[in-house]
Amino acid sequence: MPTTATLLTFALAAAALVVVPGPSVVYVMTRGVEFGRRAGMVSVAGLEMGSLLHLIATVAGLATLLTAWPAGLQLLQWAGAGYLLWLALDQFRSARPVGRHRPAASAPGCPSTLRLFREGMLIDLLNPGTAMFFLAFLPQFVDPTRGPVAVQIMVLGGCYLVLAVLNDSAYALAAGGLAKRLRGSHGSRRRTATVTGVIYVGLACVAVLV
Repeated sequence: MPTTATLLTFALAAAALVVVPGPSVVYVMTRGVEFGRRAGMVSVAGLEMGSLLHLIATVAGLATLLTAWPAGLQLLQWAGAGYLLWLALDQFRSARPVGRHRPAASAPGCPSTLRLFREGMLIDLLNPGTAMFFLAFLPQFVDPTRGPVAVQIMVLGGCYLVLAVLNDSAYALAAGGLAKRLRGSHGSRRRTATVTGVIYVGLACVAVLV
């Protein structure tokens, strides 16, 4: 088990990292703004499932494989960017102006719980930042003299997950409070969809360039 000092140091460092808005935070905020607090919280659940799978992969040794195969991490970056661009395209389609052959639509319904969860999970699984956290950052706090490495990784990873849940949930709930205000008219829905699409494109660029 990590020492208390090590665990506290890791918690402070991890908190400083998760509080900075990244792809995960931006995603839950856009979902919260579009569809409300419940959608934002379901997206948070999907994101943290993605982080949990990253943690399990680290314990299983897949992180070592990615470290030894740099092209694997690059492939992950491109896959994540591609998925974000697909989400952006979906937003731009919904933001198309109303014309003679495209009558005004009613307010879009919230995606299913399964879809929100799945999208959140894929966003985090394909986020190279999360992969690098478990590949490069977390192992710095593991001390082989303190017992089984796998147990230490799980404890530290669990600490990270708790912090991520609290942080992402706060953003999702705050953004969800704006949902009704921004979905009041077709024009506001179009603007929200356009802004969301541009954000996704920006995140795709970050995923490739960082």
